[in-house]
Amino acid sequence: MRVAVLGATGNVGTAVLRRLQAARAERPDGLEIIGVARRIPSQATGPYEGVQWHSIDVASGSGRDELAEVLDGVDAVVHLIWAIQPNRDEAELHRINVHGTENMLSAAAEAGVRQVVCASSVGAYSPAPKDSLTDESWPARGIATSHYSRHKGEQEELLDEFEHRYPEIRVARLRPGLIFQSDAGSEIGRYFLGPLVPRFILNRLSLPLIPLPAEFSFQVVHADDMADAYWRVIDQRAEGAYNIAADPVITPELLAGLLGARRILNVPVGLIRAVVALTWAARLQATDPGWIDMAAGAPLMDTSRARELLGWEPQRSSLRAFQDVLDGLSEQAGVPDSPLLGPGR
Repeated sequence: MRVAVLGATGNVGTAVLRRLQAARAERPDGLEIIGVARRIPSQATGPYEGVQWHSIDVASGSGRDELAEVLDGVDAVVHLIWAIQPNRDEAELHRINVHGTENMLSAAAEAGVRQVVCASSVGAYSPAPKDSLTDESWPARGIATSHYSRHKGEQEELLDEFEHRYPEIRVARLRPGLIFQSDAGSEIGRYFLGPLVPRFILNRLSLPLIPLPAEFSFQVVHADDMADAYWRVIDQRAEGAYNIAADPVITPELLAGLLGARRILNVPVGLIRAVVALTWAARLQATDPGWIDMAAGAPLMDTSRARELLGWEPQRSSLRAFQDVLDGLSEQAGVPDSPLLGPGR
């Protein structure tokens, strides 16, 4: 079996490589791993060892043709490429995220890939109530005021069109909650925090209270459990959409406890959004207000389909995953030799 991982040096990509390395050791027929990234690791160590590396900007003018050549003879392609920064350049994000997906699909069709596995997100879903769990049948066209969510919705449309045009190619899309691991600390800090947020004390806070809207309930999964879901989809040649998240749901009460707060001050979402908009406009932090809209509007997902059809079960709780990323943020942790996840980058 030949598997190509696009975006193989990122948070999830590195975890997927670890899982594929373990699967290769278990398979008597072998497993050939191809890694694609704009910047490849300086040294092929750890999860990057034994991977055939290719440096390609998939969203570029030549990216489609370069990728089609690399995908020739590949059984499954895992598309993990997704940019979150530069957050202030939506056109560039759209080029990388949406046009990049379009190029990947075209290259996969030309190369005759048997299976396309794409990283979607809970953020792809249209707004949904949080008083019940939402399954994969809920519309996935995004939240209009979040560019991340809109682009995920556009990606889902591309996958729908591709499925209709190429019914012989199996298409799977995984829709996870937030994906955390300690090794992603430096990456997550760089993408979402700003110069005034002291990362080194994030795991040592002791707050008297924390202002959180009641709508801020969300789901988390550890990167290694996410990677196992990807492998199960590949190994079983599964298709369709799968929600992926661990228990329990992170409620405002649980979040306050994880951050060391002794009680919660319930505040309106609009107030939090206004503060985030002002601080983002002033370049004091790196998160635009659309992320607040998505946090408030995205559903809580029912993960029964992945558990029943794939046999997937998370080995780490959402609380463990969240604590891991707090530890990683405090230590600015990263995977050695990764161009994206290296310590202090």
